[in-house]
Amino acid sequence: MCRHQPPCPDAQAPDREAAAVTARAFVQGWSLLCNGVLIFEDTGALLPTSEVIEPHARAISA
Repeated sequence: MCRHQPPCPDAQAPDREAAAVTARAFVQGWSLLCNGVLIFEDTGALLPTSEVIEPHARAISA
């Protein structure tokens, strides 16, 4: 359970990547988020349910 205020988005939420980083391995290229999502530098992700999210381009705001 997330203790951040405001709470981090759920792993199933569309904005799941906005959750706080709890662990990071720069050399291996991954970060573990507070909601249990494992994100990779190539923008792919692995959800706590073992569902794989294919790499995608992040939106760039001007």
